[in-house]
Amino acid sequence: MDGGTLYSIGDLARRTGLTVKVIRFYSDRGIVPPTDRSPAGYRLYDIDAVARLDLVRTLRDLGLGLSTIRKVVNREISLPEVAAAHAEALAVQIRTLRLRRAVLTAVARRGSTPEEMDLMHKLAKLSEDERRRLIGDFLDAAFGGLDATPGFAGIMRSMTPELPGNPEAEQVEAWVELAELSQDPDFRASVRRMAERHAAERHAVERAQGEATGLRRDAVAMVRDQVGPALTAGIDPASSQADPVVAAVMAQYAHDMGRPDDAGLRHGLLAQLEAVNDPRRELYLRLLAVINGWPAPESLTPVLDWFIQALRARIPG
Repeated sequence: MDGGTLYSIGDLARRTGLTVKVIRFYSDRGIVPPTDRSPAGYRLYDIDAVARLDLVRTLRDLGLGLSTIRKVVNREISLPEVAAAHAEALAVQIRTLRLRRAVLTAVARRGSTPEEMDLMHKLAKLSEDERRRLIGDFLDAAFGGLDATPGFAGIMRSMTPELPGNPEAEQVEAWVELAELSQDPDFRASVRRMAERHAAERHAVERAQGEATGLRRDAVAMVRDQVGPALTAGIDPASSQADPVVAAVMAQYAHDMGRPDDAGLRHGLLAQLEAVNDPRRELYLRLLAVINGWPAPESLTPVLDWFIQALRARIPG
């Protein structure tokens, strides 16, 4: 068959694998118009109709609407323009589906109530600006007025989630859980107390050591370094074998604070470590790592549990 051959709608159906009804539908809408009519009034198509129908089928499979397809085949708009716009629309649809999947997964896993599911869905749909404002409000409640203290600006940055533009389902689920946690008034109060104790400690060290402040180790880091070997060795925190560990931590802490190692100092350190040992803090950091694509943080719970028990057993009265 040469380029001048005309085909009936039945011939076209056999060549393309489409039904006569479908081809007639596209023809009626001007997407694949007939080239001519037979003496009996039947539609006739040229070879270009085959190519058009193949393109139409491909574009329909990709989800394009008929009005857009008609513009493409009639060259009113270019295919690259349509492809770019459709790819962007699909990206939005994919993100929406991921959000829905994350919410449903969280509901199934946690046994949420309808009210909790509604809240999770709203949190998942927040825009980037809305997410920043929500977390900014949490960080301001926790650290507001304390950000002049050395290191606090870095702490606030390190606690800021950055959900990527094309997140995985587990990142969305982690974001929803973290957002819920950040709105918990009791957790906010706990983080605020922790921050205020940390600020007070830094100021006390500044008074005691002046410019040497930057050389001190964080109290939690001291506990982690000293307790790690004892924990590995299976030492009972209430036993006499734990005495040197507690003594080493307290000697360094008393030196940094410029105070004697007495009951008051030990009570203060105990309160600080108990605040840090809040399981919700560790949960926040674990969720943050998932959202930001960071390595999973080290769990401080075992060493803090050990030292809190050891220190509590060695505070007089």
